[in-house]
Parts: sequence; structure tokens; C-alpha cells
Amino acid sequence: MTEEFYTVAQLAQEFGITPRAIRLYESKGLISSSRVGRTMIYSRKQRARLKIVLRSKRIGFSLDDVKEYLDLYDAGKTNPNFLLRTLHTCHTRLSELKAQQKALEETIDELEGVEQSARTQLSTFEEDVEQAYSDYLQNLPKK
Repeated sequence: MTEEFYTVAQLAQEFGITPRAIRLYESKGLISSSRVGRTMIYSRKQRARLKIVLRSKRIGFSLDDVKEYLDLYDAGKTNPNFLLRTLHTCHTRLSELKAQQKALEETIDELEGVEQSARTQLSTFEEDVEQAYSDYLQNLPKK
């Protein structure tokens, strides 16, 4: 089986990030490249690591957390320290995200109540609240 390789530009386009971001992750030791002539290339394994970096970053892990995770991952999934650290990191982050989710749901409920109240009060002045709101949006200054 032939190994697949990716250039910085290909990875940047695939993941919707800048080549500069990829170079930053490489400078932090999160991914590594090889050189073929003047071109830096990344293996399938490094592409997978980049995917982990981006997913972890998206859900709120710091680059230091990601580095620690990847270092343990490199030590092997059968390493008890890797599994314990993974368990702890996931448990901690899940708790944080669930708390944020609860706060977000409460805020959404409050905003929906305020919105409904505004619609109800506006309906005493306007026959067609939706049309009045549409007109209002049309008259907002363009950014």
C-alpha cells in the first residue's frame, strides 16, 4: 500500500485553516512534516493528528492539553497512564460542557420569553407583527 502525503496547502484547504496555523501546530510539536525537495509534506498519520488538534481545539482544549494527549497517545493506547489521563480529561471537559449547555439552555429560554413578550406587546400596536419586524429589518443600517 502506498503512503498518502499531503502538502500544507492541501491540509489548509481541507480543514479550512491557514498554512500559518499548520506551521504553528508543527512548531508546538503537535504534528510533524517531512521534506521532499522544497515541499513540506505530511503523512496520513500527521493528517489524523491535525484532525485531533482541530477537534480538540474546537471543543475547548488548550494546545498544551492536546500536546499532552498526543504524547500519551504516542506511548500507546494500552498504556494505563494514557487511558487514565484520557478518562480524566474527558470527564473534566464533559462536566464543563454540560454546565455551559445548561447555562445556554437557560439563557435561550429567557430570551425566548423576552421575545414572546415583545411580540405580544407589539401586537397591541401593530396588526401584523411579522410584517412590522420585516420592515424594521429592511431599515437597519447596512454593515
